[in-house]
Amino acid sequence: QVQLEESGGGLVQAGGSLRLSCAASGPTNSNYVMGWFRQAPGKERVLVAANNLSGTNTYYADSVKGRFTISVDRAENTVYLGMNSLRPEDKALYYCALDDRGRWSQRYDSSIYWYWGQGTQVTVSS
Repeated sequence: QVQLEESGGGLVQAGGSLRLSCAASGPTNSNYVMGWFRQAPGKERVLVAANNLSGTNTYYADSVKGRFTISVDRAENTVYLGMNSLRPEDKALYYCALDDRGRWSQRYDSSIYWYWGQGTQVTVSS
């Protein structure tokens, strides 16, 4: 059984930066897929970044490409989402999620993720 603990959200001005953390407790394998989703009020939850815990595969949504960076600290069993040049449209509740079956090709499908963090709010003021 894996539990995910998120931290790092907050309020920042447009153009600012934040780093979200997602610490996994319990056993993990390098083929596990970690996704970062976000959900804005009245909108669907969407995948913004993902990687496998080995770091060999990485994905970014077009909306965050070049601004967000996903990284892994295997020693700490933690995945980070670095967010730079934040925009008001990045405001959302951010969730990390873990797929323990290594289904990289299905990473966009939120239903494959069995484990979810509690969510952390990111607010960007203009």
